[in-house]
Amino acid sequence: MLPLLLLAVAVIALLPVIWPLLRGGRAVADRGSFDRAVYRDQLQELDRDVARGVIGSTEAESARLEIQRRLLATAGDGEPAARPGRSPFLAVLLGAFVVLGAGAVYVRIGAPGVPDLPYADRPAADAVAGEDHQDMRQAAARLAEKLAADPNDAQSWLLFARTQAILGAWDRAADAFKHAMALGQTGPEVQAGYGEMLVMQARGIVTPEARAAFDTALKADPKNDVARYYLALAAAQGGEPAQAIDRLQALAADLPADSPMRDQLARRLATFASQAGIAAPALAAGKATAGPDAAAMAEAAQMPEADRKAMIEGMVQKLATRLAETPDDRDGFTRLGRAYAVLGERDKAADAFVHAADIAPAQPELKLMAVQTLLDGLKPGDPFPDRAASLLREVAKVAPDRPAVLWYQGVVAVRDGKRQDARAAWTRLLAKLPPDSEDARLVKAALDQVK
Repeated sequence: MLPLLLLAVAVIALLPVIWPLLRGGRAVADRGSFDRAVYRDQLQELDRDVARGVIGSTEAESARLEIQRRLLATAGDGEPAARPGRSPFLAVLLGAFVVLGAGAVYVRIGAPGVPDLPYADRPAADAVAGEDHQDMRQAAARLAEKLAADPNDAQSWLLFARTQAILGAWDRAADAFKHAMALGQTGPEVQAGYGEMLVMQARGIVTPEARAAFDTALKADPKNDVARYYLALAAAQGGEPAQAIDRLQALAADLPADSPMRDQLARRLATFASQAGIAAPALAAGKATAGPDAAAMAEAAQMPEADRKAMIEGMVQKLATRLAETPDDRDGFTRLGRAYAVLGERDKAADAFVHAADIAPAQPELKLMAVQTLLDGLKPGDPFPDRAASLLREVAKVAPDRPAVLWYQGVVAVRDGKRQDARAAWTRLLAKLPPDSEDARLVKAALDQVK
């Protein structure tokens, strides 16, 4: 059925081409008639320019005389061209060549089973219309002003890109990501974010440029979820549903069992299976999450404080034991770090965050989480932990303009008696903050203390 339909479409598309060859053509006007039509259009355009005041009367009169002279010069020029004759053989030959050639190319690279992108999955142009995102639009405007004054601020370009993405301004977001990458921000998260904006621009199609960005992200971080998802989608759009299913299943297996992304993966998996002409397989099981279920939470709520703490510690220990067998589980170690932080075991939490950072060295925020954990609970007079200072220096090497990095650098400088260094770090930080924000007021107060 599909081949016959495609043949019918091809014949209909060819009719405007082969019909003149079957019935013969009409006499073709001579060259002079075309010239005269052009000169008449020029005279009309000249009249419109005069009416708008674009050209003065003197210049207009001179131009009109020149156009009229050329118009008169074409009078009587040329003879009508001969009427083309009928050529049924050429029409049949041309039609066969086009149909067979197109068919050969389609058999080679076509993908008739690729479904159209559902409207539910298409990005809406007005993704964030309304007053709910007024604050976000204002923040984007402030960032735009800041970047106009300082276009070399890579971190602000990244923030601007993510803000525009939230607002659904895919073109501006992609452009901002390009600026950030040109300024050295080429980590996997940035590459994946740029690729995603290109996909949004193309209304869900993974373009070659987007695919190159995802490939780059995956080389730096083989576990990057965004890149893996869109590369699976690219495989399906390229007519390789089996490869798309394999990629999607591998991604599902690496996600936590309770990840909200799994519902979307299941829908995509069903679509890819339909494209491949097979029954939809079950989505691969995700990683177990060491967290209490609803019944356990209800039971814990009724326990005395000591018993409740013992229960939580038991669950955390269970997670730690499982992770000892899967040392490359970045998400698992991140969860373990948060769990230890809740228990107040800051050193163990920092160990877990650092381990996660070693798995994904291109993500400095993991070590920054370790720094923040080591500082939680410290009193104003407590010394800045040496381990936190060491981790902070490591983060500053790859992300020197992060607001949290600048803040802590100032704190370390104050501890070491380097007030000038503290002022320099906090002054840079203040320039990155919205002027009327609470954070800006805090930084101003800190600067007043180190004058």
